[in-house]
Amino acid sequence: MKGLIGKKVGMTQVFDESGNIVPVTLIEAGPCYVTIIRHPKRDHYKAVQLGFGEAKPKHLSGGQLGHLKKNDLPPLRYLREFRVKSVEDLKEGDQLKVDVFQVGDFVDVTGISKGKGFAGGIKRHRFHRGPKTHGQSDRERAPGSAGAGSTPGRVFKGKKMPGHMGTARVTSQNIRVELIDPERNLLGVRGSVPGARGSVVMIKEVRKQ
Repeated sequence: MKGLIGKKVGMTQVFDESGNIVPVTLIEAGPCYVTIIRHPKRDHYKAVQLGFGEAKPKHLSGGQLGHLKKNDLPPLRYLREFRVKSVEDLKEGDQLKVDVFQVGDFVDVTGISKGKGFAGGIKRHRFHRGPKTHGQSDRERAPGSAGAGSTPGRVFKGKKMPGHMGTARVTSQNIRVELIDPERNLLGVRGSVPGARGSVVMIKEVRKQ
């Protein structure tokens, strides 16, 4: 299985074999523990739940502590499930580290994007502004008409309008692994990944090549 939970450290740059600068995001990935394995006969789907980030026991609920004590695992702050095709090569209690990936692998990184607060249509949905001519004075960045009149006489659900922007689950796909440091549990991936520094991300094997 190729999957880890990690924390976004920040961005830096490395040089490739040709001497070109490559921007990379550093992620503190793992060590993660296999907390439970979902079997098709019992749970009707295949998945592996990983735990990451040791915490004080007082910061976890009794149910979380009992769940982890079944396999003699330390208190773990973050639990995430990864859908997998096969679970035969894993058992509960196993530890996964950053060396499950190799330089040159392609991964998908999922995280929670930065919150932008309330935003208008132009910033949130990339709408075009209105014309500045023909007597228009204060409608340049307004969204315009939101719906028809008597028919249907309402605004459809899902209409793109101003509102809260960010703080959404976002996945960056097909990102190349550029750096692996097993001693410091660091994984460097090309380009940017969603989330602020210190936010939790999921690194998974690529789904679309």
